[in-house]
Amino acid sequence: MNTVKISVIVPIYKIEAYLPKCIDSLLNQSFPHFELILVNDGSPDLCPKICDDYAKIDSRIKVVHKENGGLLSARKEGLKNSSGKYISYVDGDDWVDNYYLDVLYKLAEANDSDLVVTGHFREFDGKIETIKPKLTGIFEQGEIRDSILPKAIYNGRFCEHEISTYVWNKLFKRELLEEILYDVPNEIIMGEDAAITYAYLSVSKKLTISGIPLYYYRQRHDSIVKSIENPEMEYYRLGLLMSFLKEKLSGVLSPENLSTQLKFYLYSQILVRSGGLIYSQSGKILFNPFLNVNQNSKVVVYSSGSFGQHILSTNTKTGYFKIIKWIDVDYHHLNVGGNVVKPLSSINNEEFDFLIIATIDPSIHDSIKMELGLMGITEDKFVEINTNEGQIGNLLTQLGFNHDFIYTHWTKTESDLKFT
Repeated sequence: MNTVKISVIVPIYKIEAYLPKCIDSLLNQSFPHFELILVNDGSPDLCPKICDDYAKIDSRIKVVHKENGGLLSARKEGLKNSSGKYISYVDGDDWVDNYYLDVLYKLAEANDSDLVVTGHFREFDGKIETIKPKLTGIFEQGEIRDSILPKAIYNGRFCEHEISTYVWNKLFKRELLEEILYDVPNEIIMGEDAAITYAYLSVSKKLTISGIPLYYYRQRHDSIVKSIENPEMEYYRLGLLMSFLKEKLSGVLSPENLSTQLKFYLYSQILVRSGGLIYSQSGKILFNPFLNVNQNSKVVVYSSGSFGQHILSTNTKTGYFKIIKWIDVDYHHLNVGGNVVKPLSSINNEEFDFLIIATIDPSIHDSIKMELGLMGITEDKFVEINTNEGQIGNLLTQLGFNHDFIYTHWTKTESDLKFT
């Protein structure tokens, strides 16, 4: 008799500094009926040895060594080697609460759910923030299709998800996940979680969303922002994600709703990766999403996250804005183009024209705006993002996306698609 109720799959690549804490947190679970599948995705560091050493001391661990093929291929390999009724994915640089699996299992079993979603903790530089889903409850298939999916990717506020994209704060039924995961192209290396989560949601008959935070997501700042050397390749990859989602969701959503959700999602991803300003091959600016902000405007950028770093990186090359300060409440030692992150108290209202809050999450945007307003920053300084659907559609067409969201202006070569 199989006593494994949950298979925990950990894809592993170049995270040797964080992996032991992740594994220890899983081995210390209060829930006993699980197996831990460590998938070494051809990691060139000490990760393979760490995995093998742990397997020698705990029989619940199964180690899979494979050639590097990217995150999706590692998740698929883990699923092939699993035996539990449910699947949990954990990133190897994160860790979990001792009752993580126990709570997930009870939420799934008590409600006979195909999918369980929970809250999580965001850890950054020693600071921990609690993130809870905006929507909680138990939802039947009719509600999932009529109320959840029409707002899952884009709920009407740019660009807010009704259901988070992450796979690591969720519990899946293995048999149902097998129907979805193997169809996701391994070439999708931007938005892999979204491809799995939303496709899986479309075939789920019951959903449970709990606000209990159990998962510790480590937001790292030790990786260097990679400039976009080949925008066409990135557009191609994003097109793969969007066209996959369109294929999987077209049977449950109206064409109009699905098109709108994917259009805003694609637009948000392009903005983050491009640093906001979008240029043509010839270097001509095609689109400025920052309303009322013009060339040579004196700008303060809030956020040292991905979007903020890309704004700084892009502006270092183009010099479009005069960026006078880069601020964040989580300020730390980081330098992009000679700009270093400074605390909120370093700015005053008179020294700049506009302040860009570099986030595509409207709830975070609103919270930051309120806090800065309390510090004397006036309403006219805050920048809004262009969310005109017609203009966004024209931009996507101009960039080379067709009506199925496939990017048509680039021919892939094998050497272009690397997973590392």
